[in-house]
Amino acid sequence: MLDRSLNADTLPAFGREDGLPAGWAVSRGLVDYPAAVEAMEARAQAIFEGRAGELVWLLEHPPLYTAGISAKPGDLIDPERFPVFQTARGGQFTYHGPGQRVAYVMLDLTKRRRDVRAFVAALEAWVIGALARFNVEGQIREGRVGVWVERRAPGVPAREDKIAAIGVKLRRWVSFHGVSLNVEPDLGHFGGIVPCGVTEHGVTSLVDLGLPVTMDEADDALRASFREIFGEVEPAAPPL
Repeated sequence: MLDRSLNADTLPAFGREDGLPAGWAVSRGLVDYPAAVEAMEARAQAIFEGRAGELVWLLEHPPLYTAGISAKPGDLIDPERFPVFQTARGGQFTYHGPGQRVAYVMLDLTKRRRDVRAFVAALEAWVIGALARFNVEGQIREGRVGVWVERRAPGVPAREDKIAAIGVKLRRWVSFHGVSLNVEPDLGHFGGIVPCGVTEHGVTSLVDLGLPVTMDEADDALRASFREIFGEVEPAAPPL
């Protein structure tokens, strides 16, 4: 297993060479998944062509399942429960729904670092840094994508639950898709899939951990942690 703890000396630096801020957009209400993907891909293309700036887009989706490029058909346990969408991101099956903060990250790595591994590590560190603001120790595990928390209670064997998923795509060194953090989703909705192909561990959320965190508070933590790793942000309009 690989644990990652972060401090000021170990934070991965992924800021822009020119110091320009990324846009930070938040959509209220539930955003249709196909429309969001179309808008995200269009924005990534515009970033590559120099017609638009970088953007981090925070939103929530209606209940749905997505299948990444490594998804195994047998991991879709209940295909009739929610709509299922094929997606170009890395990873396997995951769930999106109300109470989960999805962050689509459209960054130009040509202006940052052309290093895929370092970029994924920076995304992990971003989520871990946000969780730390609620005194939650997020960790990564070798061979398991995402961010995990270790749960301990007297007289009960320790267990690990997933609190955030990571699945990104790069096209011409511009990223899209991103991360999803469980703030207060219905955890029962994960039962229709094998989340990210992992059967021996469960899922959790900030509220499930006993922390009455609102979505706005989660957004504040994500923004503060993002600035430490990726640099400054500025308010921006959602792409739809």
